[in-house]
Amino acid sequence: MRIAFLGTPEFAIPSLAALFARGDTLCVFTQPDRPVGRKAILTPPPVKAYAMEHGIPVQQFEKIRSAEGRAALEAFAPDLCVTAAFGQFLSAKTLAIPRLGTINVHGSLLPKYRGASPIQRAIIDGETETGVTTMMTDIGMDTGDILLKAATPIDPDETYGALSERLAALGAELLMQTLDALEAGTLVRTPQDSEAATVCHMLTKEDGRIDLHCGAKAIHDLVRGTDPWPGAYAMLDGQPLKILETRRTDETFSDAPGTLRERHGRLYLCCADGALEIVILQASGKKRMDAATFLRGCPLDGKCLC
Repeated sequence: MRIAFLGTPEFAIPSLAALFARGDTLCVFTQPDRPVGRKAILTPPPVKAYAMEHGIPVQQFEKIRSAEGRAALEAFAPDLCVTAAFGQFLSAKTLAIPRLGTINVHGSLLPKYRGASPIQRAIIDGETETGVTTMMTDIGMDTGDILLKAATPIDPDETYGALSERLAALGAELLMQTLDALEAGTLVRTPQDSEAATVCHMLTKEDGRIDLHCGAKAIHDLVRGTDPWPGAYAMLDGQPLKILETRRTDETFSDAPGTLRERHGRLYLCCADGALEIVILQASGKKRMDAATFLRGCPLDGKCLC
């Protein structure tokens, strides 16, 4: 089968690798190279790096729905398009190119968490279960017919980075099951229940700002859901202090929410309903470090975050 694969980040690589292992004729369509880091080094998307390493042709477009993007896709003449965290909307003209349509691998149990940040948002919202869905792509945002689903529990301390890696692998397995059913003629399309749908926007750095009046669990979930990006933070003495890993605790304090307390060499954040241990943190312009190391150079007992 001739398959055009549209994907960009690490999440998409297991699905691409599974297609490569199947022996399909592939062409990758992905985002342009972007500047990364303080030195703004031009860096290819992870999917492009994988494709080049494995000899898969790559096309890059700022907008695949542009005339140039459509022309390149038409020239490849795919039987099927597969998308996974591509990061661009597809136009009706683009969707009409593959004769078998376009299948998307989405990191949630649709119709819940349509949009750009389904994995992060599930953790931030304190969900105990999530999964992946394969769906037929239409011109809406993750509104197409559902094909297959696979659910998995979320560990109470699992981070976005760890869960994304698991869901990427699960998504690749589900994609293979979906293509097997497609080729066997047994694939069933189920329209989504739009009344049950929720939508999640692309996260920004501001989404990592901690509401210090929340309970310990809500703050813990925010820290997990924004690790590794954008990272949870609060302000200390006018500068952002990133809180990168927390641990639930039975320690109690009588201080106002946002107060930092040291006890037995450990650092705690007072919350609305208890306390949360801060395990890893990072001051502005500094490296991330464990709390014990941080406290040796910068005592925080009694200081308040805002």
